[in-house]
Amino acid sequence: MSAVLVIAGTDSSGGAGLTRDVATLAHFGVEARCVVTAVTAQSGTGVALAHVLPAQAVRAQLSTALAPGGVGAIKIGMLGTAATVEAVAAGLPGAPAIPMVLDPVLAASSGGELLDAGGRRALLALLLPRATLLTPNIPEAAALLGTGPARSQDEQAAQARALCALGAAAVLLKGGHAQGTAAVDCLATRAGDVHILSAPRSAARRRGTGCTLASGVAAGLAAGLPLLAACERAKRHVTALLQASP
Repeated sequence: MSAVLVIAGTDSSGGAGLTRDVATLAHFGVEARCVVTAVTAQSGTGVALAHVLPAQAVRAQLSTALAPGGVGAIKIGMLGTAATVEAVAAGLPGAPAIPMVLDPVLAASSGGELLDAGGRRALLALLLPRATLLTPNIPEAAALLGTGPARSQDEQAAQARALCALGAAAVLLKGGHAQGTAAVDCLATRAGDVHILSAPRSAARRRGTGCTLASGVAAGLAAGLPLLAACERAKRHVTALLQASP
């Protein structure tokens, strides 16, 4: 059984971060290996503290997590600073590359910056070109591109293609922040393919859906699913969680 290596921060409330990642991988029957990048104290109302671990500690965790082999996919979440981004980029395995899902965690859904300006520049330069899939939401895509948020499905597709042009092999631009009766995600690939993934929009709000989706895709890739199938399965899982929420 292939494992998924998760590189992310903790969330004291359990609503997002490594807790959600591990729970998602367990749901899909995939082993998790974890690299902790930061410890956060947060809840649904905000981030009280975000303590980023030293880059040396991140690099050591990454090295020992990869050493036994058997990692079928990598999922990257919160990184915090440029130094952490650089440590992760330096510690990632070279060719043959392991599929990598990069969730650009820029801020908490409840408020609070989780990746500084230097970290964003480093992410674009060092990790984006190595990503099998980038999974930004609408505000994150706009921030990475330095433009306004997408206001239509066509603009979502255009921004997803623009992020592919920056180096990602594929981009799943999530539409949870948009309006309408359907939650529409746009999957674009560097080859020029565009796929629309749609599900009924839920009235429920739940933290950690971005972590859940990215980890779900990584679980699918580790199991050998094609990218589109992995994205579709992960989206169905998130939709089911939202529908089950009060």
